[in-house]
Amino acid sequence: MKKAIANKEIDVNEEGYLLDFSQWNKEVGESLAEENGISMTDKHWEVIAYLQEKHHKEEALSIRGIKKSGVINIKEFYALFPGGPLKKSTLIAGIPKPKSCI
Repeated sequence: MKKAIANKEIDVNEEGYLLDFSQWNKEVGESLAEENGISMTDKHWEVIAYLQEKHHKEEALSIRGIKKSGVINIKEFYALFPGGPLKKSTLIAGIPKPKSCI
């Protein structure tokens, strides 16, 4: 299905996750963050870049993996992306929801 995000028509699934990463850019990420009540900071973007890199390497994403990443500690991860940090951060990053998320 199509959804207008950052003045672009973006293909998303029923949960709002992008179906085509090539449609993602920083403005799309910013818009998705706003929809989720998140004001992006440099730290947020650092986490997003890490998640996108892991996705491109086809490495599974999990809270445990984030904890070991050295990019962010778990407490800060939950503070930056409240109410389901892995779910929200991957949505903003334009990558599929990890299998570890319900």
